[in-house]
Amino acid sequence: MSRIAVVAGGSAGVGRATVDALLDRGYRIAVLARGQERLDEIEATHGDRVFTHATDVSEAAQVEAAADAIVAHWGAPDVWINSAMLTSFSPFTEVDEAEFRKITDTTYLGTVNGCRAAMRVMDGGNIVNVGSGLAYTSVPMQTAYCGAKHAMEGFTQALRIELARTRPDLTLGMVQLPAINTPQFDWARNRLARKPQPAPPIFQPEVAARAILKAIDEDSREVIVGRSVLQLMFGNMLFPNLVENQLEDAGVEAQQSDQIDFGRDDNLDGPLAEYPSKSHGSYDHRAETTGIIVDGDRTRKALVFGGAAALLAIGTMLGRATKPASAARERIRDDRDDTPWGVDAPYYARPMEYRH
Repeated sequence: MSRIAVVAGGSAGVGRATVDALLDRGYRIAVLARGQERLDEIEATHGDRVFTHATDVSEAAQVEAAADAIVAHWGAPDVWINSAMLTSFSPFTEVDEAEFRKITDTTYLGTVNGCRAAMRVMDGGNIVNVGSGLAYTSVPMQTAYCGAKHAMEGFTQALRIELARTRPDLTLGMVQLPAINTPQFDWARNRLARKPQPAPPIFQPEVAARAILKAIDEDSREVIVGRSVLQLMFGNMLFPNLVENQLEDAGVEAQQSDQIDFGRDDNLDGPLAEYPSKSHGSYDHRAETTGIIVDGDRTRKALVFGGAAALLAIGTMLGRATKPASAARERIRDDRDDTPWGVDAPYYARPMEYRH
């Protein structure tokens, strides 16, 4: 009998790529997501290899009901992946309490709810929480999302220690992702002057899916994906002031594409039915199909024992990390005659030289 996996947030983006990767391995997949239309599309594509359940992961009762439905349909799952998220590309002063709470409830408490339900129905196996390099170094204009990813990191560590004492049959891991080319940047709420983009370097969602499989295969505590996450993690550890100075200078520009965003619907208050179930967003032409996938513990040991050579390498990576953002900044400067930096442009969305 094939193994059973649950993917919460599995109808698009990283979750959708993970569904495909697990199906390729012969798993039966239970997909949880808000949008019934995308769930129906997945069922139509994969038939009885998938079981779908419309679920808002921010609502604990809905997650518990989904877990019971999965067990009734197939039995106890062997793997549970928490990948649901929401974000808003906005300055903190523009995000009201309801919006901030919605992002937190889905991204952070959705993971908490998933872990609680998984622990109740699983007889053993793997729980994987999909995190972000932003759990180590935050960026401007995504305060709610960054706060939720930091909270996920703290929660996962605390729960992992508890499980080691009380449920050694369950392995809890976390996968820290870089910027991924997902539909998030097409449908997230945006108050920046331009359409949001993954801050380079950008990776395809299949890279993230391979990292999640690694966490399952190796019972990993933490898996780090992409050189940019290493830069964020070790840069913030060793040179926090330098990192923040770089983000102050170019962190907003790095998250904006060269496309003006004329306004569109977003998925904060509910799923957008017109978007199909897909893993990729609009940046296929810039996304890398491969990336480093490393064990977090081994990487930290390499840093400790690598000494001066490691410090030098990290310093070099930090320098390179600023290049994409700086390039974006220069593009904005060169194209300023065509950009909306006039008196009606939001103050926070302008380059520093236009803030007056």
